Amino acid sequence: MKKKVVIGMSGGVDSSVAAYLLKEQGYDVIGIMMRLAPDTKEYEECETSCCSLSAVDDARKVADKLEIPFYVMNFKREFEEQVIRPFVNEYKEGRTPNPCIACNKHVKFEAFLRKARAIGAEYIATGHYARIEKEGERYLLKKAFDPKKDQSYVLYNLTQEQLAHTLMPCSKNTKEEIRAIAEKIGLKVHNKKDSQEICFIPDNNHGKFIENYTNSNIRQGNFVDKEGNILGKHKGIVHYTIGQRKGLGVALGIPVFVSDINSVTNEVTLGDEQDIFKTELLAADMNFIPFDSLEKPMEIEAKIRYSAKPAKAIIIPEKDGKVRVVFDQKQRAITKGQSVVFYQDDLVIGGGIIEKII
Repeated sequence: MKKKVVIGMSGGVDSSVAAYLLKEQGYDVIGIMMRLAPDTKEYEECETSCCSLSAVDDARKVADKLEIPFYVMNFKREFEEQVIRPFVNEYKEGRTPNPCIACNKHVKFEAFLRKARAIGAEYIATGHYARIEKEGERYLLKKAFDPKKDQSYVLYNLTQEQLAHTLMPCSKNTKEEIRAIAEKIGLKVHNKKDSQEICFIPDNNHGKFIENYTNSNIRQGNFVDKEGNILGKHKGIVHYTIGQRKGLGVALGIPVFVSDINSVTNEVTLGDEQDIFKTELLAADMNFIPFDSLEKPMEIEAKIRYSAKPAKAIIIPEKDGKVRVVFDQKQRAITKGQSVVFYQDDLVIGGGIIEKII
């Protein structure tokens, strides 16, 4: 009897080819589109959004072409509670969250897996580029073979249960190979653009989104230097992130960068570029994959954001399950609310949320 796998389909080329590869491997494949973000005209008409009306139509056409069942499931409540609301609250606290990581943790690999298992599926599958392998009694997460498309950074929260019941069939291919497969089998999405970074903010203006979501004006405050001297007025802390230079709206005659955001005083600190280079951070809300918890210092490479290059560091266990990360060299714009993810070669050790810059 074929093992049943439910694949999350976005209407994009990666999940479409993933569904094809699974069927070729002999699985009983069911395609599911997860409806996540609010029903707004702006969102549903955005072609680069991962579950807009056009994306639903694209996914359904792919399922018809592959001759697999296709359904749309409503995850709007989970997405609202676990992704959008925390996203807004984090920005209001002067932090810069990564909503894709929250979505993967709470929706795509928790709520989705729970529903898939409830209908008798052995696995869920996605179009992510990362490898899942079992060694001994542990499931491990590793980088994809194509370093340009590796998405292991946003998957560091996966648990042993989730890894055991997840398939990522694109992980051994390059993006070019995936597009070539799609074209070869006649999928019209073979040249479709990748979805945008924040799916529920089509215009990428998160400040405006937060104002609309909270139905209130974001309070203005002061730009200050590191001595506390007032340099000008900012339009609200939700509009800024550590390391930002452009769009500050203040002219001081020299290049300045956001070096700190204080939600208590409603101040944004500006400084020289050297002020945004730091060596240490404290991370919380940890998840480790090859083992359950960090018991002693460990040499690793760490990424402080998705686009960052891995940098040599030591991770040290602290109280309450937190981890201190000490880099060999200063890192640019370590940002509270972002995730720090640990690697040894291509193996994902784990990661957590940056709580404090030291």
